Amino acid sequence: MKHMAVYLMLVLGGNASPSAADVKKALSAAGIESDDARLNALIAELDGKDLGELLEAGAPLLAKFGGGGGGGGGGGGGGDDAAAVEEEVVEEEEIDMSGGMDMFGGEEGTGDY
Repeated sequence: MKHMAVYLMLVLGGNASPSAADVKKALSAAGIESDDARLNALIAELDGKDLGELLEAGAPLLAKFGGGGGGGGGGGGGGDDAAAVEEEVVEEEEIDMSGGMDMFGGEEGTGDY
């Protein structure tokens, strides 16, 4: 997964076809050790393929995983469950900042600051 993530970041950064060496260098710069066998398998699998088409073809597969992830109102589901999620309104608590203690030890309204 880390190899694919770095590969995608390199593509987004402008390198249309990152090599195994490019991915390994980026991982190394982040202090992460790469697995050469997996990295070479990934590069071989992606060689000559359009990344945009691969991502588009894989999108329906991701829908099967659902969209859970956050705490709150039950199940992770996906698909139609996303339409049923209601937006919560968070009310801000008002704090009265007038009055109270004078930080400088004087009386309120004396103007001796």
